[in-house]
Amino acid sequence: MTAHSTMLSPEQLIDAARAPLLAYGHKDWKAVEASITPDYVYDEVATDRRVKGLDAVMAVWRGWATAFPDSKAKIHNALVSGNTVVMELTWQGTHTGPLVTPKGSIAATGKRIEWRACTVVEIDTEQGKAKMSRQYNDIGTLLQQLGITN
Repeated sequence: MTAHSTMLSPEQLIDAARAPLLAYGHKDWKAVEASITPDYVYDEVATDRRVKGLDAVMAVWRGWATAFPDSKAKIHNALVSGNTVVMELTWQGTHTGPLVTPKGSIAATGKRIEWRACTVVEIDTEQGKAKMSRQYNDIGTLLQQLGITN
C-alpha cells in the first residue's frame, strides 16, 4: 500500500493562501469560509487582535468590510517555504462605514485609503486550505490617510 501524498506544489500553496484574500475582496463570505479551516487563526499584529474559528474570523473580516466595503488586496509577491506562504500586498478601499478599533469606533470619513501589508499564511496541506495567518498592516499609514494622525 502506498502512502497518500499531501504534498502541494508551490503554486497550489500560493493559490490556497490567496483564496481567502480574493474571496474577501469580492465579499463572498461562503468562499471565504470554504478557503479556511474551521479552526483558522487570524492574528492581526498591528492591532494586537488574534481570533480563532470561523465565527470570530468572519466577525473581524466583516467589520473591515463594513468600514471599507470596496476593500481589496492587491498581491505583489508571494514566497513559499515549507507549508508557509508570505505575501506582500497593498490594501485599497474607501472608508464609508464605522471602523471599530480597540479604542472605539472611527466614523466614516469618505476617504480613499491605500496601505501596504505583509501576510504570513500557514496552509493545512491535507485540506489545501489556509489554517492560520499573521497580518502585518501599516496601520500608521492607514490612520494618517483617514486624518486620525499626522
